[in-house]
Order: sequence, then C-alpha cells, then structure tokens
Amino acid sequence: MAAAWSPVLCLGLSLLLQLLEPVGSEGPVPIAITCFTRGLDIRKEKADVLCPGGCPLEEFSVFGNIVYASVSSICGAAVHRGVISTSGGPVRIYSLPGRENYSSVVANGIQSQSLSRWSASFTVTKGKSATQEATGQAVSTARPPAGKRLKKTPDKKAGNKDCKADIAFLIDGSFNIGQRRFNLQKNFVGKVALMLGIGTEGPHVGLVQASEHPKIEFYLKNFTSAKDVLFAIKEVGFRGGNSNTGKALKHTAQKFFTVDAGVRKGIPKVAVVFIDGWPSDDIEEAGIVAREFGVNVFIVSVAKPIPEELGMVQDVAFIDKAVCRSNGFFSYHMPNWFGTTKYVKPLVQKLCTHEQMMCSKTCYNSVNIAFLIDGSSSVGDSNFRLMLEFVSNIAKTFEISDIGAKIAAVQFTYDQRTEFSFMDYNTKENVLAVIRNIRYMSGGTATGDAIAFTVRNVFGPVRDSPNKNFLVVVTDGQSYDDVRGPAAAAHDAGITIFSVGVAWAPLDDLKDMASKPKESHAFFTREFTGLEPIVSDVIRGICRDFLESQQ
Repeated sequence: MAAAWSPVLCLGLSLLLQLLEPVGSEGPVPIAITCFTRGLDIRKEKADVLCPGGCPLEEFSVFGNIVYASVSSICGAAVHRGVISTSGGPVRIYSLPGRENYSSVVANGIQSQSLSRWSASFTVTKGKSATQEATGQAVSTARPPAGKRLKKTPDKKAGNKDCKADIAFLIDGSFNIGQRRFNLQKNFVGKVALMLGIGTEGPHVGLVQASEHPKIEFYLKNFTSAKDVLFAIKEVGFRGGNSNTGKALKHTAQKFFTVDAGVRKGIPKVAVVFIDGWPSDDIEEAGIVAREFGVNVFIVSVAKPIPEELGMVQDVAFIDKAVCRSNGFFSYHMPNWFGTTKYVKPLVQKLCTHEQMMCSKTCYNSVNIAFLIDGSSSVGDSNFRLMLEFVSNIAKTFEISDIGAKIAAVQFTYDQRTEFSFMDYNTKENVLAVIRNIRYMSGGTATGDAIAFTVRNVFGPVRDSPNKNFLVVVTDGQSYDDVRGPAAAAHDAGITIFSVGVAWAPLDDLKDMASKPKESHAFFTREFTGLEPIVSDVIRGICRDFLESQQ
C-alpha cells in the first residue's frame, strides 16, 4: 500500500518527523520541504528549509506581503518576497504572531491574496545551504552542562485554531473504486488532513470506510497530530463489497459523532463523503438522519456515472439529497483520482468556513418556539397588531425548516385557538405570512387554561423532537384563573417559559409563569410600543438556555 503514496505526501510526512527531533543552536541542516508546505506546518520559532525547484507559480497559495499568514506556502512566500527564484533554494522562516488585514500584492510572478485575519504569521529571509553551514563554525558534540536539558518539541500541538471542526472522512472502500483507486483516495485524504492543521485546539479527524458494512477505522479522539493521522490512513486496508454509502453515512451520524468518541461541545460536526461512481443503496434517508444529528455532510464525487450507466443509479439526484444543503457549497467534484493536488486547498477552505455550516445544531435551528398570544378585549386591534409584530420579529431570527427550528402560535381569551402548529409550516416566509394574518378574537383572559391547552395540543405531538422547547407568553392583563399549576406542569414537561407582560399585567403572574431564574425569563413594559426592545432579550435568553442545555 505504501507505493500509492505520492512524493508530496511522503515529503510532508518526512518533514513532520524531522521537526519532532530536537536540534542544537549551531545551525541545523536545512529541511527539505515541498512546494505546498505551509508556515503552520513548521512548529518552530525559526527554521531553515530547502525549497525544491520547478514549483508551478499558479498553484502557490500565498496570503499577505512580507508578513504572511501561516496558511501560506513557504516556498510561494519566498518566491513572492524575492528570497529565492523558481529554481528553489534555502530559506529561513521566522514564526510571528497572528494579525489582521493581510494585503494582496503582485510580486515576482505571484499574486498574493488578502485575508482579514489569521491566528499565526511568518516571514522569510535568505537561508544557508548545507554547504555554507559546513564551512562555518564547527558544531559542538559535547554534552550539555549537567542540570540542563535540550528542550523537546511538545507531542501535542495546538493546530489551526481558525479551523475548529470535528471531521469524519467517509471513504469509498467498495469494489466500485478498486484497490488502486482506493490507495489514490487515501493519498488525497492524507493531503487534505495535512493541510487542515490538525491539533488539540484545531480540527480533529477520524475515518470511516464504506463498503458492504461500514467500519470506523479510527475516531476523533484517537489522534491529534497530522503525523499520527497520516500513519493511520496509510494502514487502512481495502475491504471491497457494495458501495453502501447510505448505510455508512447513517452509521457515522449515529455512532461516530458521540461524546465518548471525541466529539467536542460547540464544534461543527462535518462528514466528508467520498463517492467513486454512485452509491449502491439509498442515501437520501441517511442524509436526513445526518442533518437531524447536526452533521454537515459534504459529498466529494469522483467519476460521475456516464449516460449509459444512469440506469443502474437508484437516484440520479443522490448528491443534492444527501448534502447538508443543495446550494452547491456542500458538493465537490473531481474528474478522477489523478492529479488531485490542486483540489486539496479549495476543499480545505470549504471545511474551514464555519459560517457556512448550516446543519450544525444551534439555538437558531434546534428549537421549538410556541407563542401564546393574549387576544382579550383590553388589548384592542391596533395593539394586537403590535403584539403580532413582536412575535414576527422573534420568529424571523430563527432558521425555520423541516429539520430546523419550528414555530407555533395559539391565541387565547376564555377560549383557545391554535393559529398554527409546529408541523404546519416549514419555511420562514410561510410562518411570517400566517402570523401577519392572525385575526383578533376579543374576549376575557384565562391564561392558565391557555398554557395547559398549549402544552397538551401543541407540544404534545412533538414530545419526542430533538429540539428544545420554548413557550413565549404575551399578555396585557391579569388572568381570571390560576397560572401557577399549568406553568409548573409545563416546566416539568421540559418547556422553558418566557413571560412578557404589557400595561396591566401583574408582575406576580409573570413570575409565576416564567422559568427560573425568574429575573431573566419575565419581562414587562408599560406600553405596547415597548415590546420591540424586548425582542433581543427573548432571543438572547433562548440561545442562553439552549447552550446551557447542551453542556
């Protein structure tokens, strides 16, 4: 299997092994690196490296000018800086702190790119060759004085803190791909893992092989250095069988991404699924399960089926149905497994763009929020419209979808009317339109009965939902019935209540309804126009409670 590893990956691994060796202060022999070795791959404050010749300028990834983001290619930065030519040569690299606003400058045939912020930087100067070092001061072979020890490089590295993610590489191990392409696939995964910047405070990766039956090759918790991950990938053997990708993805969502397996709180969960050809089973259901578990699914497809083969594909739209969102961001195609180096960087950039990870469970996409709206006579039609605006402004903040946040509304007087339930609408546009069209009832005020009605009829059907449940009560007066008993029953059912009172609503009622701590779950305003500032308080409260529930 070793024969399948490319020179680029082997050199990268060699670099990592060399950097773990302690070096004296008398001038080490330059370390041979590749065209694509980045600043963050050098775990030293100062190091001498040797860049190869013939690196393609158009494939260099360089961010900044003079001071470069550590994600930049060292050799690319050296050419850009004028330290070496395209013929290569020795370079000395100095690590620097991270900064903001890396500039974009054209120099020596390379267009560097701008970058708003990165966690570490470096700069480069002309290095010394091995020959120059040999003619300098002799290297001492004496032992260090007693009581002093050479510093050893720490075993665990922080990694790329700008790319925190828990990533499962789900590789194709079926007869579709075969032994040779399987090895090329491992080679590509190794390059991606190397560029990610794996570390204790950076990305963590694991690997699952899809074949007849899925096999978790190693978990997130097993390795926290690129060196160890590369060795683990190299040791993975080809299994063969059908390409049951759907079965493997479902297994990954349910068994791989667990706390015991190394999943970290608040870190995006990502599954990168490699498919050579097409899956043998149904992948749509697996995609739904993955989304329900908060996993961001990427599909890397290689060698799409040709027209003559489409008859053998269960669902030609399998990619769009499996990915997190069918917006193009989560799908990635390579024509074949040869010459894949140029595809590494764009894929890594996607995996590190956390703001696009729309399937991660958050307070915005993993909550059920019901609004209990007072429609009594004391409110009046114009003020009722202000209450509906308050409800809309909260609802529109959340990511409403079939797998995301759910919204429901109940209006009450002495009676209750379900305006819409959690399962009625799964788009934000529809929910907001329905809220705008709610008709004012007018009547008395029985808030306690309304809470009991909502718990039973609105939250009852979703009691098994993975989303956290919230109830927002908006009222302008005193209830004619008891609110403490129904509110306590709601709390016992796992429903967090925010009470919002206006005008004549008594503070005691608001506190009796609100969840603990009462001070952060009960709000009051004298005027209906005062509801608007409370919107952000309720949203922050929902997110705070959601995060606390995830601890």
